[in-house]
Amino acid sequence: MERSRLLQCLAADYMRLREVAGAGLTAKVPTCPLWTVGDLVRHVGMVYLHKAEVMRLGSWPDPWPPETTEEPIALLDRGYGALTHEFSRRHDGDQATTWHSADQTVKFWIRRMAQETLIHRLDAEIAHNADPAPIPDDLAADGVDEVLELFVGYGSTQWTEDFEQPLAQAKGHVAEIRMLPAARCWQVQATPQHVLVTAIDDSVTTPPPSATVTGSPVALLRWLWARESNPTTDVHQPIEVKGDEEAIAELRTLLRAGTQ
Repeated sequence: MERSRLLQCLAADYMRLREVAGAGLTAKVPTCPLWTVGDLVRHVGMVYLHKAEVMRLGSWPDPWPPETTEEPIALLDRGYGALTHEFSRRHDGDQATTWHSADQTVKFWIRRMAQETLIHRLDAEIAHNADPAPIPDDLAADGVDEVLELFVGYGSTQWTEDFEQPLAQAKGHVAEIRMLPAARCWQVQATPQHVLVTAIDDSVTTPPPSATVTGSPVALLRWLWARESNPTTDVHQPIEVKGDEEAIAELRTLLRAGTQ
């Protein structure tokens, strides 16, 4: 996605998170156990401040986090202001320390903060049983790619302690994620060393998967992040899950390891 589009989505989801949080900070967040909406908002504010400091300093800030007595929404606002200020001073390709060795650029953080904010505004909406704001298909499709390629595939090589048990227990099933109508596909397979995530298309011949998960970009993103809707407030296209139940359970375990 282009920089301007990602920043547009980031702004919209920041404002939506702020709006929904205004309904009450004490509500429990089912998708983030032990957190209230206030904890959620404070977390996002601190993430914004952290990434602003990473860019300002050119390295990971240490010590972190700073002590603050700010109210959660005030902290969120300050963090968003600091983050977008740092983005405005830099080009996409400018150097920035990140956790992805192959991408040490400002653009990485623009994408990551847009996706981070989307997921957490969904958390706030679920906490308050609020009608969800629309999720743009292009942002959702980018998020599906990010969670599979970076959080599961790359993450399994970096956060080895989180993946150690899931990889040890995995049977090596191949699960295929199919995005419609764009016809984009990824195959996910656990090996003893890491999770192999492969983007495929119709020109590539691959073994038949043990299981498939098919849906629209928005439905897939929510399923992969375990942010399914509240059925009383949120009706969207369903996910179609077919194949070996053990393969689906294995995929879910790998997703939890990468996104916890």
